[in-house]
Amino acid sequence: MKKPILVAEKIDKSFGITHAVNHVSLSVDAGEIRGLIGENGSGKSTFCSLLCGIYPMDSGTFFLNGTKLDIHNQVEGNRQGVSIIVQEMGTLAGLTVAENIFLGNEGRFVKRGIKNTGAMNREAQSLLNAHGFDRIKASMMIDAHNFEDRKLIEIVKATYFKPKVVVVDETTTALSQYGREKLYGIMKSIRDDGRTVIFISHDLVEVLSHTDTISVLRDGELIDTVKSSDVSEEDLKRLMVGRELGTRYYRTDYGKPLSDEIVMSVSDVSVPGQLQDITFALRRGEILGIGGLSECGMHELGKAVFGASFDREGSVTLANGTKVDSIPDAIKHSVAYASKDRDNEALIINDSIRDNIVLPSIDELSCKGFLNYRKLNSFAVENAQHMSIKMTGVGQFVSDLSGGNKQKVVLARWLGKGSDIIVLDSPTRGIDVKVKADIYALMNELKSQNKSIIMISEEIQELLGMADRILIMKDGKINGEFHRDKTLGEEDLIAKMV
Repeated sequence: MKKPILVAEKIDKSFGITHAVNHVSLSVDAGEIRGLIGENGSGKSTFCSLLCGIYPMDSGTFFLNGTKLDIHNQVEGNRQGVSIIVQEMGTLAGLTVAENIFLGNEGRFVKRGIKNTGAMNREAQSLLNAHGFDRIKASMMIDAHNFEDRKLIEIVKATYFKPKVVVVDETTTALSQYGREKLYGIMKSIRDDGRTVIFISHDLVEVLSHTDTISVLRDGELIDTVKSSDVSEEDLKRLMVGRELGTRYYRTDYGKPLSDEIVMSVSDVSVPGQLQDITFALRRGEILGIGGLSECGMHELGKAVFGASFDREGSVTLANGTKVDSIPDAIKHSVAYASKDRDNEALIINDSIRDNIVLPSIDELSCKGFLNYRKLNSFAVENAQHMSIKMTGVGQFVSDLSGGNKQKVVLARWLGKGSDIIVLDSPTRGIDVKVKADIYALMNELKSQNKSIIMISEEIQELLGMADRILIMKDGKINGEFHRDKTLGEEDLIAKMV
């Protein structure tokens, strides 16, 4: 019979008037993969951040193998047997891959005050190779690696010292299928070794497939813990939101002709090593989906269209002949961009909701060079409320929000700006089913207003469900084009991706 390896007793945490975690008590067995699910803002990431020392608890106690944990930061957590792969970026720029892996434990390579960099690199490379990540070189700077590779490096960093409990917080949203399969294998090996994984994901099919049990949080409270084999996806949705939640949030219209009016022309756009001769037109009121496998170039294309690629060749031209060659050009001429990497590229995390929302609209909100606080606050409140952001107020820092509410801040910013062309890169990454429905409804609303959307997505069902037209990319080129049709299926898109 298995016995608990981790016990949480009456864990409590508030941010201002928001009760993020409300007296949560649960136990997790040794040799178990425990799913932890809930809507955005339900408290799951906060709970795990308390366990790992990222946030201090207001009250409550964690026990690991019967011993009370006393953790005040992630390094202490690692030393006491707990590690986490965080939801957003968890590596530090300006350091090598090896330095990131051994961050906080560099002392093992120091002798007489001198660090043996060669020994550190060799051990880090051995760990990378053992995980099957041979292409990543330990001696290289972390900055030279893309978002996915940095997540793979975090996996090594969080698991090499064999912690008793490993928290995997929304990691799969940043990984290709290759990376996901590697992570699933690592999770299984941790379980088979008699240790434990806490797995957070909004992909309920994934949770059901790769966990033994699932705990459900709602509004900071533990609702239930169930065996994965005993429940369905619909059962989990009902536990998460407290009611039946319809699954048909995608568009149901087909056969409507696209406008002949072109609002943006992309011509022969190239970025060395990433994009090659990309040409397409975006029409008024169109949702243009762009998909492909990891490293196909679709994410770089979003940046290139927004003028955010400094070495871009080719042209991006608006209907009135304006060339978009820089971010200020794009913003000035009503083009918006929501990055896949919310925390590092889309938001100023350590600033208020208000300042994030008003940022691109400062010129319109100022009067003779002066800013009126009341006017800025009113603007932010109006747009935050339009997006139903769960917050204590617009003065709350964005860093305190869940992933879904962060995304709503990004969208509120561009709604307030009144942008006519909106580039959404992975708009529902790391977002629960209810907020997904909200974002899809918003996209439909914008479409009805004749706004044009470029939706870059790694989710095939999202492309099929929301786009009027789909461009599939492969090796930095457009490899296929599809128009919205009931008969269009996943296999049609995949055939052009691989």
